[in-house]
Amino acid sequence: MPQTIATLRHPPASNNLGRRRLGNTGLEISIVGFGASPLGDVFGIANPAEGVRAVHHAINEGINFFDVSPYYGLTLAEERLGHALEGRRREVILSTKCGRYGATEFDFSAKRIRQGLEESLKRLRTDYVDIFHAHDIEFGDARQIIDETIPAMRQLQQEGKVRYVGISGYPPHFLMCIAQEVPVDTILNYCHYNLLATDMNNELAPFAESRGIGLINASPLHMGILTEQGAPAWHPAPPEVHRAVRQAVEYCHTRRVDLSEIALGYCLRYPRVATTLVGMSTTLEVQRNLSAMEDRVAPDVLKRIEEILAPVHNTQWPTGRPENS
Repeated sequence: MPQTIATLRHPPASNNLGRRRLGNTGLEISIVGFGASPLGDVFGIANPAEGVRAVHHAINEGINFFDVSPYYGLTLAEERLGHALEGRRREVILSTKCGRYGATEFDFSAKRIRQGLEESLKRLRTDYVDIFHAHDIEFGDARQIIDETIPAMRQLQQEGKVRYVGISGYPPHFLMCIAQEVPVDTILNYCHYNLLATDMNNELAPFAESRGIGLINASPLHMGILTEQGAPAWHPAPPEVHRAVRQAVEYCHTRRVDLSEIALGYCLRYPRVATTLVGMSTTLEVQRNLSAMEDRVAPDVLKRIEEILAPVHNTQWPTGRPENS
């Protein structure tokens, strides 16, 4: 049965996993957020049954924030997450997105926003979502986002189908420009606070704090670069970034430590965001991500990693419409 907003106003806290308040929303969300894109085979073929076990294990361990999008796996991630959350919906804070529906498929019109949410609700097997983000807004027209997209999302909020409205994307400055023009409850920014980039801290974090906007960090592993296996072929970072990370991985080998675990722990200790979203689709990944909260990296190891990555620190890549960069 779909879960309704009337009966599920306040998901209960579970276990003792750390939580932080999401801006002025009043929501208390887990420091580790469950990024559901891997459920849609975005980073490789996922086992659906294991995905269900991963979702349940995450909830049992205290993770209460789940983020997804119709873009991830071209609706597959939403479908699988909705199935996994049957019977557990009231225990989580659920976020999905609108506006992006494919690699080059964007539609931020009011009509598509409404249609997209109705489709997402069916896949997620619920009557509402807690947070509704306009997805990768740098690919849209700024005036349309301000004058049409977010007002349409607010209308859905008034109808009880959405609790809070936000925006997501890559360029921090563009996210700020939109939020200065039209109020939003949350901002989701990816690849701007991790071992390779910390510029979220320069302007976006203070801006969000000053306005009571809940800030969500995503891609603590820089979309897969900060891993033993390296980034997927589609990754947009320039070659020098990949080379620097390989040097960091090799150094970690000499110290018998895992770069991914260090990178994730680095983000989870950042206090200016409510949560850091981490992609997961297996129970092992859930457990590894939770264990990264323990601060076990030696200071000299972290210092050396930062030195290796310093020449490419805060390297960015163009994305979205040129006028939005």
